[in-house]
Amino acid sequence: MTEILFKEESYAIVGACFNVYKDKGCGFLEPVYQECCEIEFAFQAIPFLSQSELELTYRGQILRQRYKPDFICFQKIIVELKASSALADEHRAQLLNYLHSTQMRLGLLVNYTIQIWSTNGLSYELLKIMKKKKGFDVATSRPDLSRA
Repeated sequence: MTEILFKEESYAIVGACFNVYKDKGCGFLEPVYQECCEIEFAFQAIPFLSQSELELTYRGQILRQRYKPDFICFQKIIVELKASSALADEHRAQLLNYLHSTQMRLGLLVNYTIQIWSTNGLSYELLKIMKKKKGFDVATSRPDLSRA
């Protein structure tokens, strides 16, 4: 079993996202969930930066293009929100690019599904970067973060 990186912080973030889902449900566009999460994170005293620009470089030169993850929480976890019918590899790739750009090791991909009749309106995945002798490896999981 894979050890959960930053378990308490991850639990707090997922709990806040579930609170937003309980109030708003599914069917809104991403910016609505973004704003609600900002309010919920502040209410729960979860430290966060919202849509801060990440600098990219190539061959030592700073690029004009920037990445803007939805949230950086606790100065060590990137949170990316989606409002899609399902999480896709493109969503995972986007989050992995953010992790590589920041040298952070944990990202949380949260999807407020647009399927109105779904009973599982919120889904999430943790993406963890693990160092190997050559390069890196990625572990994707959806652990039970309940305290029970």
